[in-house]
Amino acid sequence: MTPAATRSTLRKTVYAGIAGLSLAGTVAGCAPSATENQPASTGSSAAETSAAAPSPGSSPLAGSGSTYKDGTYSADGNYVSPNGTETVGVQLTLASGTVTDVQITQHPSNPNTRKFQGEFAGGIADQVVGKNIDDLNVSKVAGSSLTSGGFNQAVEQIKSEAQ
Repeated sequence: MTPAATRSTLRKTVYAGIAGLSLAGTVAGCAPSATENQPASTGSSAAETSAAAPSPGSSPLAGSGSTYKDGTYSADGNYVSPNGTETVGVQLTLASGTVTDVQITQHPSNPNTRKFQGEFAGGIADQVVGKNIDDLNVSKVAGSSLTSGGFNQAVEQIKSEAQ
């Protein structure tokens, strides 16, 4: 196969993965809430969510009418890569609805996933620390774009848990 044909095949594979991720997100938006831990449409189980000792304080969010309890929350998010379904762990610390810390737990299934999750973990703090949790929706971090889907899914679960 020529280098141009290889790049073309790789692009098609990546685009198909992104289209599948987009479709999964659309289907997930129609599914029961994440707090019910229903199986995802891809046949895999829903990511687990847990809250770790939120403090008694909570903060109202301007215009939304909802509140988030201060504390540290963890969730796993799934995303689809050319190698299949991948998982990334997310831990957010919230104070007054604002992210004060973020930690990523990598769950790579292969060396390529390890590389991209590592790049993502190294750059995510710059994009989310200091921002309101309702404003988080990352698309590409340090060259890693697919891991963002799992991160965003975990953030949605954390928002549900923190309310």
